[in-house]
Amino acid sequence: MFIPVEVVLVPFVFGIPGIVIMTKMWFSHREKMAGLRGGRQLPAITDARFERLEQAVESIAIEMERVSEGQRFVTKLLSDRAPPLQDRLPPTSPRNPSG
Repeated sequence: MFIPVEVVLVPFVFGIPGIVIMTKMWFSHREKMAGLRGGRQLPAITDARFERLEQAVESIAIEMERVSEGQRFVTKLLSDRAPPLQDRLPPTSPRNPSG
């Protein structure tokens, strides 16, 4: 019984390196996943930064509320001081429809 050389050589040349590469990729993938599972906690520096960011956003919101309150107050003052619209308009004369 004769077995051609290609039947033995091709799986040997391509199969063994393929298995080695796939095994290496599998182990490196497992190491990456193990690192991701253990590293879910944020460092203390990042936590402090988030706290400062939150405080800054809150202070900006408070200042914007003060600005809007001031704008409403000024608008109310100006509307109270302004004379009624009828007093500011010039008197109107009846128009002649014929031209």
